[in-house]
Amino acid sequence: MPPPEDHHPPNPSSSNYSQTSSLASSRPSTPNSQPAFPRLSSSSSYSQPSEPPQPSQPEHQPEIQHGQPHPSSPRTTTRNANAGTSTIRTSAATGAPSRPSHQAGPPHRAAAPPPTLREKIFHALPPHTGPLNVGFMELELPVREPRTFSHIKRNGDYALKLDTVLFAVYYPCKGPEETPKEKAIMTRDRIRTCRGSGNWAGWDSAAGRKQDEEDETGGKKGNVGLTRPTWLPRPRISTCKGYANFANMPKAPVASYFALTSMFTKLPAWRNAKLSDGPPLAGPEEMGEEALNRGFSDTSELTLVWGPRPAPDAEELRRRRAKYPVIIFSHGLGGSRTVYSTICGELASYGFIVAAMEHRDGSGARTYVNQEGSSPDLCSQNLDRRSNSEREKEDGSAFQTKRRRKKNGKKKPYYMVDYLFPLDNAQDTRPHNPAGVDTELRLAQIEMRCAEIQEAYHILGMINDGQGAEVARRNLRKKGNKGSSSKGLIGIDWEDWTGRLFLQNVTMMGHSFGGATTAQVLRLREDFTWISQGILLDAWGPAMPEADSEEHKIRKPILAIGSEAFMHWKDNFERVENICLEAREAGVPSWMTTIRGSVHLAAADFAVLYPNWMSLLMKSLVNPKRAIQLHVESVLEFLRMTLPEQHHAKFSKAWPFEEGLLTAMEGAANEVSFDFRPNEKWVAARLRIPHEFKLRTRNWAKRKAQPSRDIPRNRSGRRLEGLVDWGSGDEIWVHISPDKEEVPNVSEEAE
Repeated sequence: MPPPEDHHPPNPSSSNYSQTSSLASSRPSTPNSQPAFPRLSSSSSYSQPSEPPQPSQPEHQPEIQHGQPHPSSPRTTTRNANAGTSTIRTSAATGAPSRPSHQAGPPHRAAAPPPTLREKIFHALPPHTGPLNVGFMELELPVREPRTFSHIKRNGDYALKLDTVLFAVYYPCKGPEETPKEKAIMTRDRIRTCRGSGNWAGWDSAAGRKQDEEDETGGKKGNVGLTRPTWLPRPRISTCKGYANFANMPKAPVASYFALTSMFTKLPAWRNAKLSDGPPLAGPEEMGEEALNRGFSDTSELTLVWGPRPAPDAEELRRRRAKYPVIIFSHGLGGSRTVYSTICGELASYGFIVAAMEHRDGSGARTYVNQEGSSPDLCSQNLDRRSNSEREKEDGSAFQTKRRRKKNGKKKPYYMVDYLFPLDNAQDTRPHNPAGVDTELRLAQIEMRCAEIQEAYHILGMINDGQGAEVARRNLRKKGNKGSSSKGLIGIDWEDWTGRLFLQNVTMMGHSFGGATTAQVLRLREDFTWISQGILLDAWGPAMPEADSEEHKIRKPILAIGSEAFMHWKDNFERVENICLEAREAGVPSWMTTIRGSVHLAAADFAVLYPNWMSLLMKSLVNPKRAIQLHVESVLEFLRMTLPEQHHAKFSKAWPFEEGLLTAMEGAANEVSFDFRPNEKWVAARLRIPHEFKLRTRNWAKRKAQPSRDIPRNRSGRRLEGLVDWGSGDEIWVHISPDKEEVPNVSEEAE
């Protein structure tokens, strides 16, 4: 992720735009011609899976054709997927897209956590849209083999040292509304007890209800007293200073603004909640609350109604519990384990377990490494990770003395890792940096990131193998340790996690520098045999290592979702395109898409928390929440095609599949617009909006006078309006997509 630059309004007359550019396979022949590097693969011929017959709809229910012009668009273009051919059925009441035909009934969504008073005043993250609640836990454990990476040093110490691994787990959970309620409900165990003893007195007593809750939660385990974690990692003030340092901006105002607006923002997830058993199981043998309520006519007269089959025993219920596919997420420069919580939580709400890494390679804004005891392998590095300007202000030896101070006669049990600026090339992320990327540092960081991912996978394997208690014992994110919550892992029922993870066919996913990390993981097949596909979110192409041999070429399915801001960065576009073509040449399906009107931070929580700054400074055109939706729906569609069916069969019927974002129709007209291409100075950093004030004023007035019906909505029914709304079906450009026969899962579902 390129560090922010000083923002100055571009000169509107400095660039002459052409309205469109045809996606031809040839490059421009002259230097002055309009860039045409974003283009579509010539192989885009498979169609959207056919749907079962729809139930009868009211005659007045409108249908919106994808190919129709949208009144709020600056001009009309068509998307290659389903353009002018398919329809979106909408609700007559709201105009929102209806549920796909293969999902019966209205979409079920988990109850959203209630917003706090501070969140109502300042910034809040949107609730997740999936049918499952989301749980959250943090793990930091010592690595199996502490070691250093590269010979890079700062002040005589190695700059890249792996002592512990830290990651957060977003997972489907049982929310507070799913815990036992204090109602006159006869549970199966109570029925058996009362019927066996013949004593029905006190069956609705408080003691009986308490016993039921203890039986359900396993004593103190379970969802008693659930809380929500904060979005800013602890210690929050220090984290704000870390972001100011990363952005190369004054610490006091930036840290103060972050603290005032986001210090009390919480994730829409429950800390240490009980792992969900999966989607509700239908059938008369499932004696849930509703079935038991139907079992007696009123609270005074007990009438038991038994189903045609006996209730399943505990072993049968344990066997029916869902097993979840796993995604490992790698953050970009300046990121952390919570910066992408919206996307990670969304995927968890649809039935995935997402391990969000917090890398300690100097690519994050600020993180803390706890030490285990006084092990010499885990001693503090005393690293100088300041920017070049700060480093020049102090003498190196004085800095070493300052960092080696002892606390109460002992060394500090932790050390801090700030963003590591490359020496003499601090802005190596900028497209026009004459020195280019600091490949020595970036390759070493990717090597360390790969090692951290392997350690995280090992810990997930321990949890899945029934060693959760040992993981909890060794966990360093507990009360009293730096950056830790006082709750630690209290409340986690590790027996629930045994055998609940699919640890083969794991998905690797990352944004920006994390996308470059994902590409390298896909190359190292012998080290990551358990990774079966990869997802690149606006990957940083110049930092991607090249394949050094035929064995290291990518041969696994890949999905690359880019922003329009990065699409105009030609070198970056070509590097990502080559990655996708590399997989395509190996005979595996690959996709490359661009979300129109989006900028580089569209996949991160910053876009959702600070939408006005994104619009005014980075010139984002798409609604940030809609951009998140497009990311998530594209990922789900990709995983539906590439994961084994048994990994998602229990969940995929609840996945949004209304548009077919990755499918492409043969012969469809395809055009990429360069209307918002920025000046060369601002390439990759932001977009350019011609006649910006006029466009903002006109669109605001048009929405007030005649709001469009072809605008997607959030879970509460509010329209997700952006500065420019292209309408459903015209929001994504698909540059590369596979043939129909290359994706057997799609073909089978269509049949």
